[in-house]
Amino acid sequence: MFYREAGQFKSSYRADQRIFPILQDRIFIGLILAVAFVAMPIFASEYLFRAILIPFLILSLAAIGLNILVGYCGQISLGTGGFMAVGAYAAYNFMARIGEMNLLVALLLAGCTTAVVGVLFGLPSLRIKGFYLAVATLAAQFFIDWVFARVGWFTNFSPSGSVSAPKLAMFGIDFSSATMRYILTLSIVVFLALVAKNLVRGHIGRSWMAIRDMDIAAEIIGIRPLYAKLSAFAVSSFYIGIAGALWGFVYLGSWEPLAFSIDQSFRLLFMVIIGGLGSIMGSFMGAAFILLVPIFLNQLPGLLGIPMSTAFLSHLEFMVFGALIVFFLIVEPHGLARLWAVGKEKLRLWPFPH
Repeated sequence: MFYREAGQFKSSYRADQRIFPILQDRIFIGLILAVAFVAMPIFASEYLFRAILIPFLILSLAAIGLNILVGYCGQISLGTGGFMAVGAYAAYNFMARIGEMNLLVALLLAGCTTAVVGVLFGLPSLRIKGFYLAVATLAAQFFIDWVFARVGWFTNFSPSGSVSAPKLAMFGIDFSSATMRYILTLSIVVFLALVAKNLVRGHIGRSWMAIRDMDIAAEIIGIRPLYAKLSAFAVSSFYIGIAGALWGFVYLGSWEPLAFSIDQSFRLLFMVIIGGLGSIMGSFMGAAFILLVPIFLNQLPGLLGIPMSTAFLSHLEFMVFGALIVFFLIVEPHGLARLWAVGKEKLRLWPFPH
């Protein structure tokens, strides 16, 4: 009798150990969403919306798309900026050439168009991987930049090569103000992040991770590399395409092909590496880190009282990013997401570290 009750107590204790962290995480995420949806629209300034919150959300969405491909499926990509350009120009052409096009429909069509382009450029992943795949996606970046810079049809034959987004309105609601742009972007990002979280937990996510860990063993147990890799390219490009459309429509307003250059691709890759490969939360952390570090470095001369030139601050930014990437690759390859998980575990056990 005593042993049976002890066993029941032990099993219930283990169940509580599993349930409580999940509840704590959900409560924490619920508080963040409450602040984002309720407090920020009331108290945040227009500068905070336009300069920090909106670009942070859009870059987080693009980082989620890249993380699906690189972190969950293990396929290296250096063409993220080009795929963002595909989404931006696709949404622009759908809005410009189809009368009364709904903004949400244009975003979805832009994501689907980018998914098709991503699958086409993902076909080499069936034969090559690693460094060679990275070079192939880098070639896609340069090819897409060249197409949008040289083919006038995509820019509606604009003499300057730049295009302007149409008025942001949907279902009779005007999204021109900074607050409404933020709410629109936040709603889309939260929904797509939830979809991505469920995708990577399901059958398709497990097939991506099996290909990432050992593709030959995954093929032996019945996972088709063709389906797994191309589906990862399609889903990743879909997310990146919507992020590119939001970047052009909501954040920039008007843009040219240089807005989606190779620098943007490396910037997003740094977000994924620093935030954490194979982590949806890490995508948000990496985007916040990459976005806030330059702002902090620009304020550094005033905080220290030391005059610094703009050129020096620019070089300092590159040195800090390079040092952090090397640090995370060596010390903590799973990035800020892993550090956050370790910190939560220590807080749960404190003050009893055993």
